[in-house]
Amino acid sequence: MSDNTSDITVVHVMRHGEVANPEGVLYGRLPGYHLSELGRQMADRVAEHLSSRDVTHVVASPLERAQETATPIAKAHGLDLATDGRLIEADNVFQGKTFGVGDGALKKPDNWKYLVNPFKPSWGEPYVDQVVRMMAALDAAKDAARGHEAVLVSHQLPIWIVRSYVERRRLWHDPRKRQCTLASLTTFTYRGDKIVSVGYTEPARDLVPAHLLAGAKPVKGKDKAFGA
Repeated sequence: MSDNTSDITVVHVMRHGEVANPEGVLYGRLPGYHLSELGRQMADRVAEHLSSRDVTHVVASPLERAQETATPIAKAHGLDLATDGRLIEADNVFQGKTFGVGDGALKKPDNWKYLVNPFKPSWGEPYVDQVVRMMAALDAAKDAARGHEAVLVSHQLPIWIVRSYVERRRLWHDPRKRQCTLASLTTFTYRGDKIVSVGYTEPARDLVPAHLLAGAKPVKGKDKAFGA
């Protein structure tokens, strides 16, 4: 395998921008959840950040918030936006419910049966299944943009899980400690077909509300729909 720069392909996996969610539900895969005005600003900021990069392929999860985040990036590079269902949010039995600090679904005994196994997890799509589909989506993007750069827009949990897999961390984790802020970029660099480095940047960090930044302490009544 050659070591020249034509063997280097960069795949940026972006989390979508802020979503309009006044009811504070875990929206998961539900349709009809669009970017807020702030979320659109985040998408535009990242499009500007990537405007000078050699992006030749842009693809998004089929959910509206991901499509709307990816659109200005594709437009900035004169590209058609592709869709890949493998980038979709993780399935979750609490979808459509409030699920936050001090309130919501966790207070209801009927839901406790879903919490018995945090290692799989028992409340949603198995972590290993997320790894398989996300790695396949990354590989497809790498092949589509070989020698250049690709941007994939997905969701917090699948992004964090595939990064954890690549960096050889355990897949079960504390959701509050995910390093995957709104509109962040988790960047996988390939040499040939092998991932050789992983990077992380937050081009829209100044637009992200403080309580939503990675590692921030949860606040009652805010960010009920974490993991999106």
